[in-house]
Amino acid sequence: MLPDLQLNDHLQLRKQHPCGSYEWAVTRLGADIGLECKGCGRRVMLTRRELAKRLKANLTHHEEKQNEKPS
Repeated sequence: MLPDLQLNDHLQLRKQHPCGSYEWAVTRLGADIGLECKGCGRRVMLTRRELAKRLKANLTHHEEKQNEKPS
C-alpha cells in the first residue's frame, strides 16, 4: 500500500531516470500522482498502484502530530 504522501515530498524510485537521477518531487495528488524529476525537470503521471511498485523511499521527514491536551 502507498504511504501517505504530501505535495513537494521528495521520493526515491527503484529505477534510474534516463537523465541519471533517482529523485522525484510530488507535484499532484489524486487518483494519479504527478511527479517531477529533480535531475531534468521532466513531469510524469503514475497511478497510485504503479507508484507503490516503483517507490523505494520517501526522503521527506514529516513531523507526527501529537494529540496532547494543553495543561
